[in-house]
Amino acid sequence: MNASTTLSTTSSSIGQLIEALEGIEISTDPVQLDIKSHDYHWYSPILKNMLATCRGEVIVRPTTEEQVIRVAAACARLRVKVTVRGGGTGNYGQCVPLEGGVILDITGLNRVLDIRPGSVRVQAGCMIMALERAVRASTVVPGGQELLMYPSTRDTATIGGFIGGGYGGAGSVRNGILKDPGNVTRVRIITLEETPRIIELDDADIQKVHHAFGTNGVMTELTLALKPAVDWVHHIALFPSYRRALEFGVAATMACARANPIRGADAQDIPAGPALDAFEITAVDQRFAPFYTQAFGERFPLGHDAVFSMVNPRDLDGWRALMQAHGGTETMALTETEVDAQGLVPAFECAWNHTTLMALRHDKSWTNLQTVYAWPLDLDLVDKQMQRYGDEVVMHHEFGRDSHGFVVFALPLVAYFDRERLYEIIREHEADGCLVFDNHVVTIEGGGMKTIDQAQIELKKVADPHGLMNPGKTEGWRAEYAQP
Repeated sequence: MNASTTLSTTSSSIGQLIEALEGIEISTDPVQLDIKSHDYHWYSPILKNMLATCRGEVIVRPTTEEQVIRVAAACARLRVKVTVRGGGTGNYGQCVPLEGGVILDITGLNRVLDIRPGSVRVQAGCMIMALERAVRASTVVPGGQELLMYPSTRDTATIGGFIGGGYGGAGSVRNGILKDPGNVTRVRIITLEETPRIIELDDADIQKVHHAFGTNGVMTELTLALKPAVDWVHHIALFPSYRRALEFGVAATMACARANPIRGADAQDIPAGPALDAFEITAVDQRFAPFYTQAFGERFPLGHDAVFSMVNPRDLDGWRALMQAHGGTETMALTETEVDAQGLVPAFECAWNHTTLMALRHDKSWTNLQTVYAWPLDLDLVDKQMQRYGDEVVMHHEFGRDSHGFVVFALPLVAYFDRERLYEIIREHEADGCLVFDNHVVTIEGGGMKTIDQAQIELKKVADPHGLMNPGKTEGWRAEYAQP
């Protein structure tokens, strides 16, 4: 696929669109178009090159659902392509318009609509940080509530973007992944038709739009599960080897599982041991330390491998005992308020894709992989991979769970040489039994899914009958599906 900008609209149709949308915030400023046409796809040198010239033609920023309906109707009538954008923190090019058209900036729909015990209803453009603050401040539950999970880009990402393009994140070791039953309970979308409709998806039907890259309906509202708030302790433990760090990560994950049974999870044999509550457990090898020097100094010095965690303060003594039993040394144990006061970085920003971001701030030649290891984690395999690649690959593992059991994600840094070598490394990981979510392609199927989700395509036929939404991002949509 040639991802250079291929404008499918004409200046007259864009002009007609602007006229039809009088009263809604619109911009054709070239600088803003450049900014809003890109996300964090530059993590991948392949996507950075592929998407460099992609641009939208007009930015539209509605602030109400009624305005979204007006935009959808006008775009459908004029056959203008639409790419929905939130905070732009994705790294697959999800919100990069491949064929010009409208960039539908959803951040104006940013209201928290209803907070109840165990749930929140929120507009899709709400920043996750603002949502987290709102549910923590609410008094409907004494002590407040919190989100079950969020990406490492919590402070800049929107909740709709997370549902539309995300998978898991901080909180997944405790609460599973987004698609697990009960985590997201309702999604409201607007269809892209001449007379747009409102469709509400509940429970399992949510999978029709979850991780669909905004290809089959404009999300306007979501309902998410909540749990009672915890003032998590952001924790750093240093270890004498990466293997010891991973051994602690495995033990800590099982301790978290004892404390937090996941709804619908298969029965698992978990050996007896402590039950310790945690929100995040991530291991990074010692070669990450130079990228963290400004953030932590001697808290993560050279020559030590590290585990970053978020621990329930009630279980901190048990956490320290488990850490010491695995040869670990504590160098930080602070609440988020204390972390902020000292100018440090919260643990969730030392995890997931933020590790790559911290490396890229120092050296633009790095990229990464996104892989999944089988459980139980084969430590000998990790040792073999570290020996195989040397300084070409820098290890980073995330401990999590889903409704089927334990899962270990990895987001290792890769010293980029060329595309051929990158894909040789990917094939070697696959030969090792690792599942690779390819973050160097732009389609849903080519990245993580690997197969076409026909339910998502069937919804697209209903919600986007002209095939206008985020074209080029799903391999399952065929030109002949589009209604004239």
